Amino acid sequence: MPEKHLSTQFDAELTHVSSQVMEMGGLVESQIRQAIYSLSQFNMDAAAQVSAKEVRVNAMELEIDHALSSIIARRQPTARDLRLLMAISKTTANLERVGDEAEKIARMVRSIMQSGAPRSLPSMELRVAADLASGLLNKALDAFARLDVTAAVAILKEDDLIDLEFDGFVRKLVTYMMEDPRTISPSLDLLFVAKAIERIGDHAKNIAEFIIYVVKGEDVRHSSMEKIESVVR
Repeated sequence: MPEKHLSTQFDAELTHVSSQVMEMGGLVESQIRQAIYSLSQFNMDAAAQVSAKEVRVNAMELEIDHALSSIIARRQPTARDLRLLMAISKTTANLERVGDEAEKIARMVRSIMQSGAPRSLPSMELRVAADLASGLLNKALDAFARLDVTAAVAILKEDDLIDLEFDGFVRKLVTYMMEDPRTISPSLDLLFVAKAIERIGDHAKNIAEFIIYVVKGEDVRHSSMEKIESVVR
């Protein structure tokens, strides 16, 4: 990820912290996979593994933040290097929140199972959105490793598909609850799962925006797609 610098030690430190981010990203991706599996199979063991990994994800966020603070204090980076370090910090925070969302999915799965009516719920209809969100995070991490702004723009556009899936699922779930009021409580748990999946997509989108900030030096958050594309060109 980082470019070469006059200071070999500085370059090594950037490489190390970047690898830590990728390791954390891999851990979070495994949380998502297990959370989705626990949802599709209503598997309590998979749900428990998601929660267990949350401890390590939180610890990695603290480790990376400490490393970044040390680099900034000792190296006093300027311009693009400082933007990169800030983007790494923000990316780490977003990864930690993705882990929170995965843990939330696992928690809702446990609640649905305890309700005694998991098989009657339309949980499999969430699989498309879940796969989209998981794939989007993977693409965002890959683009961040390469600082690929073209891939970043594509990620921002793809996030809209997850939003559409979420809106469609909410409409179906409301209809489902109206037809069988006995399922309202577990259906609300499933609604929280759907929202968590949507939020994973949002965090992947945030990471894509940080890539553009590092490379182009402009904050494109809350900007229109037209504005973003003009910045990247």
